[in-house]
Amino acid sequence: MIETPDIERPSKELIEALSHIGSATTTGELSRLGIRDPQIRGPVTWTHGKAVVGPALTLQFMPKREDLYGESEYQDPERQLHRHVLYHTQPGDIVVVDALGDMGSVVIDEMMLMYVKGRSGIGVIIDGCIRDFPKAQHLGLGLWLRGVTPNYHTQTNIFPFAVNVPIACGNTLVMPGDLIVADDDGVVVVPIILAPELLKRASEHREWEEFSRLKLSEGGDLRKYYPLSEEARAEYEQWRKGSHM
Repeated sequence: MIETPDIERPSKELIEALSHIGSATTTGELSRLGIRDPQIRGPVTWTHGKAVVGPALTLQFMPKREDLYGESEYQDPERQLHRHVLYHTQPGDIVVVDALGDMGSVVIDEMMLMYVKGRSGIGVIIDGCIRDFPKAQHLGLGLWLRGVTPNYHTQTNIFPFAVNVPIACGNTLVMPGDLIVADDDGVVVVPIILAPELLKRASEHREWEEFSRLKLSEGGDLRKYYPLSEEARAEYEQWRKGSHM
């Protein structure tokens, strides 16, 4: 049997708190914490309206070499590492795949996505393609993909090489266990060591933006309320006290 490492998962409380932040605020606050560009580019949402936050299970693909990757998955399914990353799925996990941006190779299909859903995984991020999208889109998983393909697994230029190792998904480093924040704006990688400070800053940011949104909807001056000016700070603090009573 192939042995593959598992990941360390953050607390459910941390994940729940971050689920209220969103990718836009996340990437802005990470930039202020020194992570210049944490966005995974390439994969985009194929399930509009879905938003997920959770730890990353990682899968790395490599260019195909025939002596290392045979033609028949069903001859010995357990040799296929794209299956093994899924075996690690726990509730709230997100599968993140570096598939080299290949648009003609299938990474996983509807049956495997069904397995992820059945184990209470919440999302899949693939810098590449899945198959069976007409069915997969109804599973309830969040899907961020570079595309889809009808091709079979033998019609491939790449092969699964390693599970739960550092990967370059969309040319962005993802470490196993990093937190993923994904929604309709995109996919952002949160280094786990920065997650508590990110939460503190992002919560403050979200709060003043809520106040600013309220004021702008009432016809308030953009110059005063976005970003929040010193002139509006006392107003905001008063509103904040009232909203927390």
